[in-house]
Amino acid sequence: MSILTRTVSYTDSTGTTLQSHFAYPAQGGKAAAVLVAPEWWGLSEHAKNSAERLAEQGYAALATDLYGNAMLTEDATVAGENMMKLVDNPELLAERTQLALDALVAQAESDGERLAAIGFCFGGRVVLEAARRGTPLKAVASFHGNLTPSKPAEKGAIKGELLIEHGELDTLVTMESVEAFRAEMEAAEARFHIDVFPNAKHGFTNPQATLNGERNGVDLGYQQDAAGQSWQNMLDLFKRVL
Repeated sequence: MSILTRTVSYTDSTGTTLQSHFAYPAQGGKAAAVLVAPEWWGLSEHAKNSAERLAEQGYAALATDLYGNAMLTEDATVAGENMMKLVDNPELLAERTQLALDALVAQAESDGERLAAIGFCFGGRVVLEAARRGTPLKAVASFHGNLTPSKPAEKGAIKGELLIEHGELDTLVTMESVEAFRAEMEAAEARFHIDVFPNAKHGFTNPQATLNGERNGVDLGYQQDAAGQSWQNMLDLFKRVL
């Protein structure tokens, strides 16, 4: 399916301009809308490519700029600092997430009644936090995401279905974190499914993960089989609920 892309800009309450990447089917009409929250690096090619791949499948997708001015780094120290500024300011992170969702829904090509979100690494945390706040998302998929809540989900708060795609060899988000998440979701009576991929490390969906890890001394790794299967699992979920 042929697609088109454009930059969607909006401004938060601090005056920061966010410049997100919107991809959508060229054929016209309204499509189910998907927010794509990137890894801690910023608005990377991986995030933008994910939005474009979704558009090729018939979705309207917005790869969101969480840092402002489409900021991007290859330095893990800088990435960590940028991420923690938002983790330590959850109100601003929630605002930027909601602004991105609002911008996505406002696009003429988006069907705001059929709304989902996916996230990678830090972005996984971003979209799961949105779900915990009760955002009306029909589906949320986290790929090697940070599963620790700022505060646990309340019973009945999560509106849609959650899909957690996790690498068994992930040393940044451990299996203990996965089990804690499972307990949280069961207590919240959420609908969720967890897939654990053997031989997959943190970052397994990103073709640049191994290089990024070697460059920064971080335990990251691309795993093609897990990347392909986890993406298909997401598409299956979307086909069912969107």
